[in-house]
Amino acid sequence: MTEAMRPYLDKMQTRALIVGVVGLIATAVAGAAHMDQLLRSYLVGFLLWAGVAIGSVGVLMLHHMVGGGWGVAIRRGLEASTRTLPLIAVLFIPIAAGLHGLYEWSHADVVAKDHILQQKALYLNPTGFYIRAVIYFVIWYLLATRLNALSKRQESEGYWAVRPSLQTVSAPGLLLHTLAVTFAAVDWGMSLEPHWFSTIYGVLFLVNQALSVFAVMIFTMTFLGTREPMKGVVSTQTFHDLGTLMFAFNMLWAYMNVSQLIIMWSANLPEEITWYVKRLNGGWGNVATVLFIFHFGVVFFLLKQRGIKRNPGLLRTVAAWVILMRFVDLLWVIMPAFSHGQENGVPVAHFAIHPTDLTAPIAIGGLWVAFFAFQLKKRSLEPLPLN
Repeated sequence: MTEAMRPYLDKMQTRALIVGVVGLIATAVAGAAHMDQLLRSYLVGFLLWAGVAIGSVGVLMLHHMVGGGWGVAIRRGLEASTRTLPLIAVLFIPIAAGLHGLYEWSHADVVAKDHILQQKALYLNPTGFYIRAVIYFVIWYLLATRLNALSKRQESEGYWAVRPSLQTVSAPGLLLHTLAVTFAAVDWGMSLEPHWFSTIYGVLFLVNQALSVFAVMIFTMTFLGTREPMKGVVSTQTFHDLGTLMFAFNMLWAYMNVSQLIIMWSANLPEEITWYVKRLNGGWGNVATVLFIFHFGVVFFLLKQRGIKRNPGLLRTVAAWVILMRFVDLLWVIMPAFSHGQENGVPVAHFAIHPTDLTAPIAIGGLWVAFFAFQLKKRSLEPLPLN
């Protein structure tokens, strides 16, 4: 990193840290009397920002496999993001400690009265949950560490000399990463409603993470790309390519969600459709409409405009909007799981927003951005020349 960039990253780190600390205090105050609600809000915030760090591992390996100028420009940002995984592991501790406040299958008395949970107890149990979480983080950490180490070697040995090694790690690494994210999605998200199941739930998390990564990297590049040494590296075409990739993953997000809804709704099986009944009624249906219009429709329209994708300021606004919509989507997916009411024999989840639903993601985001900025300062920001 050039010394000219350090003051800007120092300012970014300091401001983000202040936001994170203030957010934590606000979350603690607002959630002190509602610990179960605090845990739920914390889970949403954790999944949002952990998705960026974890997803960066996958996007980085994808770039090493397929190449492309888009990945060269954001490579240092992706690597810095993967190096925030130790923070993500620490932030996971409250979820592990609050297991009984989040997951009904962790209560022996509940399992004893539920035949379905008894059948799933071999997998859904606290010991298995903790062991698998350790395995996930070890996989992601080892992949990130190896990729960063090989990238550092390129500074002395040259791009093409080390690229085969990066691909050797990335090919099986993508498979391991996909499996780890899939199982983590089942453990941390889908098991909130252990009677329900989806065969593409893990893939949805992979797509969501990639979308979040591109949004964060676009936001980062619009900040770094106006200053040396990145000013001469990040071009208008770079932003165009990144905007196109964000557009593609936003389309994939919409396609997979709508496809799953159509399949489950047409089958009308109680073990499947109740998940959607909760989320399309009781106020959450309005959130679903907001997601369709503003997550898919607005982003689709804006990113179809070539001028927007080639304008860093406008593209940054769209990227920030995507991050906001990712938060709303996670609220829609996670929060109705904690409602167990029924009206006329139909499960219903009434829409409600608690202050911690806002403060917890802001707090975790502030801490993550601060650590991300710290990691950006540790390595050269300028990508290696391809010669």
